[in-house]
Amino acid sequence: MTKRPHDSQPLAGNASTPDAGGPDLPLAADTLYRTLVEAVQDYAIFTLDEGGHVSSWNKGAARIKGYRREEILGKHFSHFYTPDAVARRWPDAELKAAAELGRFEDEGWRVRKDGSRFWANVIITALRDADGRLIGFGKVTRDLTEQRRAAEALRQSEESLRLLVEGVKDYALFMLDPGGHIVSWNSGASYIKGYRRDEIIGRHFSLFYPQEDIAAGKPARHLDLARRAGRIEDEGWRVRKDGSLFWANVTLTAVYDDSRALRGFAKVTRDMSERRRREELERSSQRLNEFLATLSHELRNPLAPVRSALTAMRLAPGDGALANQSLALIERQVTHLSRLVDDLLDIGRITSGRIELRTAPVELDEILALAIEGARPALDAKSQRVDVQGAPGTIRMDADKTRLVQVLQNLVLNASKFSPPGTVVTIATAVQNRTLEIRVTDQGRGISPHALDDIFQLFVQESRPGTDVQGGLGIGLSLCRSLVELHGGTIAASSAGPGLGSTFTVRLPLPAARRSDDAHHAALPAAGQDKADLQVQRILLVDDNRDAADSLAMLLEMCGHEVTIAYDGSEALHVAPRCRPHIALIDLAMPGMDGFEVVRAMRGVAGTEATRFVALTGFGQPTDRQQTEAAGFDAHLVKPVELETLFSTIARLRQPG
Repeated sequence: MTKRPHDSQPLAGNASTPDAGGPDLPLAADTLYRTLVEAVQDYAIFTLDEGGHVSSWNKGAARIKGYRREEILGKHFSHFYTPDAVARRWPDAELKAAAELGRFEDEGWRVRKDGSRFWANVIITALRDADGRLIGFGKVTRDLTEQRRAAEALRQSEESLRLLVEGVKDYALFMLDPGGHIVSWNSGASYIKGYRRDEIIGRHFSLFYPQEDIAAGKPARHLDLARRAGRIEDEGWRVRKDGSLFWANVTLTAVYDDSRALRGFAKVTRDMSERRRREELERSSQRLNEFLATLSHELRNPLAPVRSALTAMRLAPGDGALANQSLALIERQVTHLSRLVDDLLDIGRITSGRIELRTAPVELDEILALAIEGARPALDAKSQRVDVQGAPGTIRMDADKTRLVQVLQNLVLNASKFSPPGTVVTIATAVQNRTLEIRVTDQGRGISPHALDDIFQLFVQESRPGTDVQGGLGIGLSLCRSLVELHGGTIAASSAGPGLGSTFTVRLPLPAARRSDDAHHAALPAAGQDKADLQVQRILLVDDNRDAADSLAMLLEMCGHEVTIAYDGSEALHVAPRCRPHIALIDLAMPGMDGFEVVRAMRGVAGTEATRFVALTGFGQPTDRQQTEAAGFDAHLVKPVELETLFSTIARLRQPG
């Protein structure tokens, strides 16, 4: 009958027991070792026989597990395990693993004598004699309950913080890497800026800035200021995904790690458009008394000549020439009065939130023609003309035609009013990305620098009310700005100074599907060009974004190319042998099979031996280009792809040699 471990000397206390197959310890060293093990109280250190029964027990084991030496020796170590662990025979599995591997480490719940549980780190080491025969196990257990509790508290705190950030809807909270690329995105950012997380991560934050700010280097300057000062705050116009603009309060904070290395930037953006509008209205109300005085002056001015004309007609009822002259005067003054009243009513609707836009597809040419026609009497009266400049072609937009005509007519009338007779009012139009820019420039008296920021305020005029020979209520430009902002755009004034004329610039977002005839024809072959000269290619277009794929395919086909579309990687592999493409345009970020997997798999597909592969991606850093080159792509194009760049790439890749 085999002797039970508690009937023999404990392993840790037997001076002749080999130490894991090593030589016998001298008596003094063995005593020192046993004293050391016995004195340790932060670790439970004990041994098991081959079957898992406890054969030695130190003070640390008694303190952590609650058993005295005499009541635990000889008992199976599964006493320390939870019932579910025992039920799935986990203790036996641990011993088996330790015996096979020499050592086994685990973390999990263990049970004290009083039934309470603690989180333990456990190391089991197989003990062997000089001949390599298994003679038992050494077991070291450490109570990590407090550490786990702290880690769990930290995890819950971080999770709570994450949920808090994610749940905030009134603020856009997101992180940038040191280069300004977006690495995180909360629901508030999606709500305010319009981008989903999957379509914005990795893109540069400068796409939120208007074109003029990008041209002036404002995004890079903000990063540099935040890096040097630690934090900056800014207010200004920002751009949503749909091209509309909003007034934003932005805080940019540099984030450093413990070694003071820059990890990136935390960015907080709040849409302050409503607050800005309210503040302006509050400032406007402070000028109400001044406005009422101006209104009285402006209403009395046309009424006085009307009364005089009526009196003259009454005194000379038979004078036909006088009657015609008086009627013309009355008509001009009534028209002026009507315009004043209309402006007042529109401002009232806007300030009370009752104005609604009736948007519909409309062409810019029509809006300009109607605006100039409405201003024609004032222009003709001063022998002025309008010069319209802009690239040929039709610019289509979604807008309230009546309101935009009103805006541009006001700007032309304003330019006429403050310019000398015989001068030219210039209207210049341009399109940058998805923004329409309209500039109305006059040769008039100009605007002083201190007045540029205030002229769009309600009831503000550069001259003191009642002293300006040109008259006016000071609400026309404020009305223009309100109507432009309701369309998601902006309006700004510039002037080189008094006497040097003025320019008013209106910027309006264009719909994503807008296509200028000019840009359209630029992408197509010239009229009469032989399709044979185009070197028609068979093109396989792989993109999971159906709208992007369909629209690009349409343009390629209009240029004479034969295009096959695949909306995912698997479909691309299926159709490639049939279409035998000269060029494969492959989106990189696709679900399931990404672009890198597609190009690797397509190398072995029949019919693609001569195919040239082009990566389409939103990432354009040098490392991204190196990655696509290493994957076997022949070219790397960054979305959105300029058509000229795309066509030149196709032509280059298909050149002989």
